[in-house]
Amino acid sequence: MASNLIILQAQDLTKRFNGEEIFSNVNMAVQEKSRIALVGRNGAGKSTLVKMIIGEQSVDGGQVVKKKNLSIGYLAQDTGLDSDKSIYAEMAAVFAKLKQQEQKIHELEEQMSAATIDPNSEAYAQISSQYDNIRADFEQHNGYGYDAEIRGVLHGFGFEQADYDRPINELSGGQKTQLALAKLLLEKPDLLILDEPTNHLDVETITWLEGYIQNYRGALLIISHDRYFLDRIVNEIYELANGTLQHFNGNYSDYTKKKATQLSQQWKEYEKQQTQIEKLQTFVDKNIVRASTTKQAQARRKQLEKMKRLDKPTDDTKTARFRFTAKSKSGNNVLNVTNAAVGYTTILSEPVNLDVKRHQSIAIVGPNGVGKSTLLKSILGIIPFIKGAAQFGTGVDTGYYDQEQASLHASKTVLSELWDDHPTTPEGDIRSILGSFLFSGDDVAKMVHDLSGGEKARLLLTKLALQHNNFLILDEPTNHLDIDSREVLEKALNNFDGTILFVSHDRYFINKIATSVVELSKDGTKTYLGNYDYYVDKKAELIAIKEHEAAKQQAQNPVEPKVTAATADKQNYQINKQEQKEHRKLTREVADLEAQLDQFSQSKEKIETEMTKPDVFNDVGKLQELQKQLEIINNKINEAEASWEEKSLQLENMTN
Repeated sequence: MASNLIILQAQDLTKRFNGEEIFSNVNMAVQEKSRIALVGRNGAGKSTLVKMIIGEQSVDGGQVVKKKNLSIGYLAQDTGLDSDKSIYAEMAAVFAKLKQQEQKIHELEEQMSAATIDPNSEAYAQISSQYDNIRADFEQHNGYGYDAEIRGVLHGFGFEQADYDRPINELSGGQKTQLALAKLLLEKPDLLILDEPTNHLDVETITWLEGYIQNYRGALLIISHDRYFLDRIVNEIYELANGTLQHFNGNYSDYTKKKATQLSQQWKEYEKQQTQIEKLQTFVDKNIVRASTTKQAQARRKQLEKMKRLDKPTDDTKTARFRFTAKSKSGNNVLNVTNAAVGYTTILSEPVNLDVKRHQSIAIVGPNGVGKSTLLKSILGIIPFIKGAAQFGTGVDTGYYDQEQASLHASKTVLSELWDDHPTTPEGDIRSILGSFLFSGDDVAKMVHDLSGGEKARLLLTKLALQHNNFLILDEPTNHLDIDSREVLEKALNNFDGTILFVSHDRYFINKIATSVVELSKDGTKTYLGNYDYYVDKKAELIAIKEHEAAKQQAQNPVEPKVTAATADKQNYQINKQEQKEHRKLTREVADLEAQLDQFSQSKEKIETEMTKPDVFNDVGKLQELQKQLEIINNKINEAEASWEEKSLQLENMTN
């Protein structure tokens, strides 16, 4: 089997800012079907490297070599689509060439079928040849399926037909970001580069995106802090750390194991050499002045001088260190919410039931807009419940992490943000605490409004850790944190001797922390006693059981004509035997047609769902076959509806 061709290479790249080297000697190879993750802590230069690769930033050393006519699609972090068009029109613009070809195919068909042209003429042969060429290209580029493709991608991002005519410039920032990604997926560049593509997506949408890009035909280069996402998508990791780039084969979990093994081996080799150096140096120091051993000592000294010294292993070790400790214990019953309703002016979710016990760690999951953050704020009394109330247990002391970071004061310095809450604590102690959260030196003098999202998140966690609460309520605590900081937070929460209730779309984080998962929907709450993987498996199992029961029920109870005894008596009284016979016949026919329409509608829905799957609309043959089936079903529906209308009218007239 032939190996994939290299479509892009970064060769010995170097980048400097204000004379300071950010990274150097960076090498990367991207093949036709590559699935690459670029990882590294915040500030390592990941986005800078990507912008150098695509030509948006200058290269201070080395070069980027690309395949001729390589198409690259790039989604920067939190970049929204800026357009005056409607949602559907903007997506359809991707297929402008196909639409032109479609129009040309129709024109050529009309010309070939015109009575004025001789099928044996040279002109007809030219038109026919042009028609064949355009149609072949049209089919090859999914000409018959682009509408289904657009609908499938928009559906994946939560946009339905009712949204298609909405102007993009009236949408929220998050929706514009989703549409920017949707358009890139439809454009299908040879190399798709995504910087934090799962930011602001709910779990359901991220799961759809995973399924979609697993079938992507081009190469993928992804920057992401979503470890669960990386585990499912990539098979290569490039780590940007300590000013250089290192390559690992495998997904994210493979990378962490290999990295740990590599670091352990480096320490062994380093310590072994240090022991050897110490032994040689000790011999030299003892024997260099003795006449009898001078030559041996000189030989050892030369050996030391020639030895290639190993650098002390480093793991980019600037990592936050912190713990959550509770100053007091709560009772066993921590929180109870019974048959509550959450929302603002309208109900978002009802009934909401929570029963939180000490030492539990409960994750709340659900789609965007269902009221997850609203629920936390209602529990805390920030927003009132529409119905019901939260009942806290004895001795419960609550700490809250707000994803909007509203409790931070923009006009304060980092130092005063913390010190003002704890004025009796010596400044040195406050600085030491901030240092453990990676705020050191001049960092503590920074204004809060000048901090990055990640720095604000760490500052908020610092404040929370100093409160020593026994019940932590956390709203998306991993947002803005790099992977290293997320892992530190996981460790701190797992060592916490208290209770946790949290909202998160970070599935890896949920797996590490949660003892149970509460799914929030418009129909209220449903609890699953396990981590995220258990929740997914259990939910799939319940759906399968439900579908099986529905199929079984349908088989046991076929559709029967709905004629009541009272109606039958009235008919018997009003019409003669011949009319009764005709009436029964029409009633059966109407019922049969209704059953047929139900069956046809289900078949149509199945075909349309199948057509939106990435592996289908990337396969012209499959798509054409499904398109034919859809046309047949639509014809059957039209015929059945016409017959049903005619028979129903006859039945109504006869009854009257």
